[in-house]
Amino acid sequence: RMSRHAKKLRDHDTNPCVAETDATTKCMNDNNYNKDLCTDYFLKYKNCRRFWHEIMMQRKRSGVKPEMPSAEERKKILESMG
Repeated sequence: RMSRHAKKLRDHDTNPCVAETDATTKCMNDNNYNKDLCTDYFLKYKNCRRFWHEIMMQRKRSGVKPEMPSAEERKKILESMG
């Protein structure tokens, strides 16, 4: 059974980088935990976190609630960016 924290990390509405997390974990598992072979995955994860953190901070400054857009909203944001 997953802890509440683990469930939150798996929730696409609260964690915009679930796919990047999963890809990184899979790479590590597939490559016997050799980080050097998974550099691209770590970079994609880091960029994802940085991007959505910036969006969250902009929304916070603007008084928009919730600060993290829902999965559906994030999809629209990404589509609008091309």
